[in-house]
Amino acid sequence: TPATWYLRMTLLDKPGALAKIATSLGEAGVSINQMRQYGHAGTNAPVLIVTHKASRDDIDHAIASFAATGVLVGAPVAIRIEEV
Repeated sequence: TPATWYLRMTLLDKPGALAKIATSLGEAGVSINQMRQYGHAGTNAPVLIVTHKASRDDIDHAIASFAATGVLVGAPVAIRIEEV
């Protein structure tokens, strides 16, 4: 069943990095509800994304496509947000 997802990742701090991730999500059929990039020092930028409802398959597809963007640092974290 579709659910809202919390995604956390670190990106290279360069122009267009966030756009590449947003495009990967969109191409996988995942819509962004909220996005936050925290203040940081250095060349890496922590990013948090909360999606609208999406299937696990779509989230997995999006995350798999992040590597090809060339802006991802390390492995992203995806946590399903359960409705209470």
